[in-house]
Amino acid sequence: MSSNPANSKPPIPSSSSSPRVNPLVPERFLDVPSQRFYALSFGLLVQAIKLFDFFQYLLFSDGGSTPHYGKKWLLVDLLLCLALSRLRIPRLNYTNSIVVLQILGFALLDGILFGGIRLNIFGDSSASSSHDNQIGFHSSSGLLGISNLLSILTFGLVTGEGYGSKDANLAGQHTVRKSPISTAQLNPYSQRFCLDTSSSSILVPILLNNSNPTSLRYTITPLGHIESSGRKIESVTLSARDLKAIENARLVQSRVTKTAKQESYDEDVDDYDDEHENDNSRDARSSVPRLQKTQSLVYIRLSKPGTIRLQDVNDPSGVDARISHPSEVTIVPCPRAQFVDGDALVRGDNVKCAAAGLNTLGDEKDVQLTLSIFGVPPLSLKWFKEINGRREYFIVEGIETERIPHPGPSTSLYNSPQEVRVPLTVSAEAFGVHTYVLESVTDALGNLEQLSTSWSSARNGDFSAGSNTKISRSLRVLRRPTMAFKGCGPQRPSPLRIGSNVSLAIDTQEADDLDSPWDVKVRYQPPVDESGKSINKRLRPWQQTIHTHPGERGLTVEADSPGDYTIVDIRGKYCEGDVLSPETCTVVELPKPAAEIEWRRIHECSGDTGVAASLVLHGTPPFHVYYRMQRDREPARELIKTFHNSRGEMTLQPSQSGHYIYSFSHLSDANYNKVELKGPPIDQIVHPLASAAFPASSGRDRIMINSCSENSVDVDVTLTGIAPWNLNLQLVGRQKSEIVSFSGIDTATKRLQVAVPKDVNKEGGSFEINIVSVEDSSGCKRNLSVPGVTVNVKKLKPTAKFYGKEGRRHLVTLENQQASLPLRLTGDGPWQIKYRILENPEQIRTARLASPNDYLRVTEKGHYEILEVSDSQCPGTVSAQESKYEVDWTPRPSATISSDTEAVYEPYNGTYILPVICEGTSGHVDFDLTGRPPFQIMYNIARSVDSGGTRLLDQPTFNSIQPRTRFQLHTSEPGRIYYEVKQVGDTAYPLSKHKGVVIPRSDRPLFEQEVLMRPSARFASSNRLSYCLHENFIPQDKGTGDGVIILQGTPPFELTISVQNFAASERFTETVTVHDTTWRLDLPGYQFKSVGHHQVAIETVRDASHCDQKLPDSHERSIWVDVAESAAIVPFDRREHFCVGEVAQFQLEGIPPWTIGYRLNGKAYMQEAKQSPFAISLQQPGEFKITSIAQQQKLCKSVVTDLSYAVHLLPTAQVGQGNRIFQDIHEGDQAEIKFTLIGEPPFSFTYQRSELSHRKGGKPGKVLETHTVSGVTTTEYSIFSALEGVWTVTFISDRYCRYPSVQPDRVLDQKS
Repeated sequence: MSSNPANSKPPIPSSSSSPRVNPLVPERFLDVPSQRFYALSFGLLVQAIKLFDFFQYLLFSDGGSTPHYGKKWLLVDLLLCLALSRLRIPRLNYTNSIVVLQILGFALLDGILFGGIRLNIFGDSSASSSHDNQIGFHSSSGLLGISNLLSILTFGLVTGEGYGSKDANLAGQHTVRKSPISTAQLNPYSQRFCLDTSSSSILVPILLNNSNPTSLRYTITPLGHIESSGRKIESVTLSARDLKAIENARLVQSRVTKTAKQESYDEDVDDYDDEHENDNSRDARSSVPRLQKTQSLVYIRLSKPGTIRLQDVNDPSGVDARISHPSEVTIVPCPRAQFVDGDALVRGDNVKCAAAGLNTLGDEKDVQLTLSIFGVPPLSLKWFKEINGRREYFIVEGIETERIPHPGPSTSLYNSPQEVRVPLTVSAEAFGVHTYVLESVTDALGNLEQLSTSWSSARNGDFSAGSNTKISRSLRVLRRPTMAFKGCGPQRPSPLRIGSNVSLAIDTQEADDLDSPWDVKVRYQPPVDESGKSINKRLRPWQQTIHTHPGERGLTVEADSPGDYTIVDIRGKYCEGDVLSPETCTVVELPKPAAEIEWRRIHECSGDTGVAASLVLHGTPPFHVYYRMQRDREPARELIKTFHNSRGEMTLQPSQSGHYIYSFSHLSDANYNKVELKGPPIDQIVHPLASAAFPASSGRDRIMINSCSENSVDVDVTLTGIAPWNLNLQLVGRQKSEIVSFSGIDTATKRLQVAVPKDVNKEGGSFEINIVSVEDSSGCKRNLSVPGVTVNVKKLKPTAKFYGKEGRRHLVTLENQQASLPLRLTGDGPWQIKYRILENPEQIRTARLASPNDYLRVTEKGHYEILEVSDSQCPGTVSAQESKYEVDWTPRPSATISSDTEAVYEPYNGTYILPVICEGTSGHVDFDLTGRPPFQIMYNIARSVDSGGTRLLDQPTFNSIQPRTRFQLHTSEPGRIYYEVKQVGDTAYPLSKHKGVVIPRSDRPLFEQEVLMRPSARFASSNRLSYCLHENFIPQDKGTGDGVIILQGTPPFELTISVQNFAASERFTETVTVHDTTWRLDLPGYQFKSVGHHQVAIETVRDASHCDQKLPDSHERSIWVDVAESAAIVPFDRREHFCVGEVAQFQLEGIPPWTIGYRLNGKAYMQEAKQSPFAISLQQPGEFKITSIAQQQKLCKSVVTDLSYAVHLLPTAQVGQGNRIFQDIHEGDQAEIKFTLIGEPPFSFTYQRSELSHRKGGKPGKVLETHTVSGVTTTEYSIFSALEGVWTVTFISDRYCRYPSVQPDRVLDQKS
């Protein structure tokens, strides 16, 4: 917000008639709106800071720090209000009275925020000690007196509470603290230390408590020190500067080590590396643990072994710190162990081979190793051997040299470190990787040195001599490699094609990958004749060495010449091998295929009809002969013919005439593909012979034709040659045959009509049609032998009918259940029939049947009729007398209301209206059932609702075994009840299997009934009524529900009321007519004539429906009336003395509410009580007296003259005059704790000692001890103690009173 004096508006004048007051800061320097803005902003800033202090107060302050915040903010708010008033800013300039109210308001707010004022909204045990003049208001501090009010408003500037407690009756506390004792403890965490090398150093911690040393001194005793040896015990003194330098160096080294570890961890991918999991234990132990506030750690740096003893630690006060046990620690060189160089494995003999012909190493299985172990004896070594990934651990303990007796006594608990050489013999009996690793070594002090943290298994790594480390030795036992030819041998030679190579596989049977690659020496010998001479002089014998490829166990030899190939020798990287059988592979050269061809011409009556070729084939079958055929000037076609033998015949007779040229091109066998074949070609002019065949015949199979009682049969014929053709057919019957001729056939495909032989046509059966001969236009007649045609002639047609006698072709099934209608069929299956249902004649249906006694399966009811039938060959006939079958359904069960049921039928909605019935009256309806018992009936019960619809009440199911059944009506609740029968089941149609089938709504039996409500009457409230003696029984307070009767039913009601007077044993009864549903008790004719309890009861009630009444619960049918003559008050305790804060309880007799009158120190008060007993809290000392009591709105008032009490102040106990005292003592001294007692002796009080608070200004800790002192007759009492703690008072009692006292749940503060 910005403001410009030139553009600002003039100040708005005040509505009052007083002259305007100019602000303290002239407007020429800063305009009024800007002054207002800055003032308000500063005020909000101050309140924000106050809010911040309030949160600090909640989190960190205690009772003792409350005046600090209160004084501060009371002063700040006071100055803020005064400064704002002094500035005289318009609209922020208030009168003096308003400024005072602002100051008081801020003071009240500060008191509530910072603990000066506490509103005890939920009650407090300290409330009884406050003096309050308002009923129902409790405060933890006295607000009655002026001094108390000033103490709250000024936070103790004028007067205030005592320190140590917020309770004025138990104030003050005395804190006793002991001055700490300085202690020093060497190696407080019992760590073990050892030196890695002679140049390394370690840090040994010293735990200091309440000490800031100026110097410390320790001694170093050499290991195995003997007094007579001449070696001296070294004493070292470190100053504070030396200790600080050691600490700074430790911190620098810690940061460097942490950074290096973090970088190493980031670069390492494996999160589970042992180097990260098992970090340097000595570095880990150097981390500083969590210390107490009075504790600190210093370190001494040691670089030589020995026993370190802490002698003294000097403090600035000049008092040496107490040295705690143990005061010494032994530093030794770290134990170590390693293999001694020079063994066989280091020299390079770490790979061994199995003996020839054996599966083990034989005599060379033992390996001699030597260990060098250094440390303070006795030592223990843990090592393991790993064979093919399987580990076995061993522990060797008590390793030391022979003890040499010393001439003098030793001042050291441990001997000097020793180096011990231990022989180790291991046996390599299994094949694979043998690894021996030293895992850890432990000395006599328990220093454990892990040796194998950086070792990794070498079973897949390098096994050279350099792979052995100081802590590990590795040995590999290898098998001897064995090899042989695979798939080839002297009895199984390998074939070789001319001009190609063949791969001879050499397989490795047993070998180790470490031994690879292998060198295999192979020898070649060319084939020789019987005399031993080489068959092919170009082939020379040779011998060469072949190397296997890395990672491969086998190899191949490429052979390009026939002969014998033999494995001579095998040698691996480490081991020699063995040659297994077959060690020789014979390679045989395969010759190329060849053919001898001889042509022959085929000549018949019409001329040359083709050629024939005889072939003698040389090679390996099967053979593929490739040849070309060219007709006239057409392109040549290449054809192929396969032969499985070495001799073959080919006949080439084309079906078309022309000039043909035949030639052979190539020959293939099992080894060679398409070898060029040079054979003589042949050419000729071909005139093909006439031929005929039935087109559907294939191979030697005959054609089957069926004929159904016709005189002829149609047969298709295909012809080749030159048209026209003359064809002769032979008909072969049962006993004779005949020739049928067809001439002048001019098409290559012809359908011939052949007459059926007479004997077959008469009786039926089968006959054959065969082609005898064919003659073409050249006059060349050719006899043929081709597959013929078999004709089956059926004289009997298939038939179909329903099976069953006349009048029995009827079937009854359940609704929609499948029915099987029996059939009788004749003919050759399968059959196909057409049928219909007479009730739906337009729909024709088809069924396929497989057996002559099959069934027609249907699911609909009706009259079924068979229309047509046909078998696999011919159509048939249907027997008209047996072509029909009737299927009917079992009728579903039904339920109807019995005719003798008293009901009125309403045709509009098809329902039966039953007579009206009263609620709870038994009623029933009879039903007539049809079907097969037992029956199940499911029906709905609904009730009309006020909104106009219905609500489903239930859907029960009941069973009946009789055709007439009766079920009860639902009369348990009034209203219009509707019934609907939803499902009916019987034995044939049980409801469990037909849940989804319900009666159509238009066919469901419906009936309804009006159920009238039974009249009832009950009291709306069970509250007791109160009347005075001789009053009439008429309504008193019409604004409440007391004495109101609620009626249910149809008005008007006749209500009978009775009044029972138990005191006089009288009973009064009266009947009234009520036209509404509620009625308030109004019996003006009855008067209460005696004091005591009267019972008003509802005897009977009737309404316009004349139904019997419904009896309510007994507690709702009657109420009680209390008739009292006058009110009375009776005290619970017959005491004469009370204490401030105690509660006086009284029993009130009469009818509430009561009005009690009492006097306090002569001043009269009135108090109303709504229930008994009545309790009042006595908050002021003096005389308290009950003067009167009245009941029922101050009626029947009684005067009380004998109830008065003396109220005494509560006693007070203070520690240290109510202040907070802190006292420091040394060991052996005692502190005096003084108690001040205020009240009337004798006194009894309880005090306790609590733990000191660890937080500055905090509350005391747990209670350590509690004591009670009785019979004190003086006002001061002292005790002496040498213990630390916070002393407070928790209980005080004097002659009349005690504090704290127990208060009842409900109290009423007395009015001053």
